[in-house]
This record gives sequence, C-alpha cells and structure tokens, in this order.
Amino acid sequence: MNTHSPHSTEPAMTLQSSESFMTEAQYLASERVSETKHEYLDGRVLAMAGANHNHSRISANVLGEFRSHLKGRPCEAFMADTKVKAGQNYFYPDVVVDCTNAAGDADFLTSPLLIVEVLSNSTRKIDTTKKLLYYINIPALEEYVLIEQDIVSIIVMRRKRDWRSEYYYLGDHVTFDSIQLTLSVEDIYDRVDNDDLIQFEQAKFDTDHQ
Repeated sequence: MNTHSPHSTEPAMTLQSSESFMTEAQYLASERVSETKHEYLDGRVLAMAGANHNHSRISANVLGEFRSHLKGRPCEAFMADTKVKAGQNYFYPDVVVDCTNAAGDADFLTSPLLIVEVLSNSTRKIDTTKKLLYYINIPALEEYVLIEQDIVSIIVMRRKRDWRSEYYYLGDHVTFDSIQLTLSVEDIYDRVDNDDLIQFEQAKFDTDHQ
C-alpha cells in the first residue's frame, strides 16, 4: 500500500524522532516557542511533518461534522493543533472531543471524550500500539477511532465494549456513541482521492444511469 494517493504530490503526516531526550517540563517549555509541532513519547521528541490532501480532507470532514453536531452543547471538537496529555506523554490527535470547557490559554487537554487519528504508513504502527495503550488509559476517554486514508476502512474502539475493534466500510454508517452522532462512511471520506472511493463512485454512477 502506498503512503499516499498516486495523484498526490504532498507527504502524508509523518513523525520523526529526535536524537535527544527531554523531561516533560522541558518538552512543554520548548513546545510553547517552537514553530514546529512535536509529540512527546516516552521521553522522546517526535517532530510532526505536514499532511497530504487526503489526510486533511478526512480530518476536516470529521471535525466539521463534529463541530456542527456539538454546537450549543457542553462538548467541543478540536483539530490537530491541540495536545492531549496521556500519562507523561503528549500527542496531537487529528480530531479530539473534550467536554471540560478547557481554558483558552491551556496548553493541553487531560480528559478527552473521543479521539480520532487518520492513519498513514509512517504513523500506523504508533497509532495502533503505543498511542492506543496510552489513550485507553485516559479515564475520560470513551472512544478511539482510526481512519485509513489510502483505503476506505474505519476502526472504532469503545470503552464500554472493552476496546474491541469494530470495522466500517463504504455503505456503512458509524455511530459515535460518546457524542450521539451517526455519520455515513461516505460522508467521512467526502472528496478523498483513493481507489476505493473512485470505484464506489463509479459503481454508483453506473447504477444511476442504467
């Protein structure tokens, strides 16, 4: 599987480990003045590179649907500029929902309700192993969602179901129980450019014009 669509000329979201280790306090202090975002995992600083268009489209689709649904409610959705503290680690989820009415000048969230990560070849391993373990140990977290960008596949893990993986594909609807919102997989992948979407849309077109 390629890291990005054959039509894309931009890199997928990647993480690059620095050689140096920092204390938690050093990381937070340096991140406040850094022009580049970094995640902090087991004392290591991981620089975050840019995202390709498919990654950005999926994140924006999810954020837009979440924000619209949550308007006027206690919970709110944030995109990838907001850090989440997980143990002594800090991550920038692609989308996160928080219900604590966090202060405007806060550096990070500590009690997320729902976390969404969009996967790429370079982030899949960490998103499905170490991040998963740290995220599900956040007491407030109810759902962890993993969305592939090169194929159409969504994994939802829920605390109330012992974090078992549930899979969703084109033609399915995903219910985010923690915020009582149901979305079609097609809407989550709106405008995404990958082979699964191209074939699905062609099949719909052929059916509509028979």
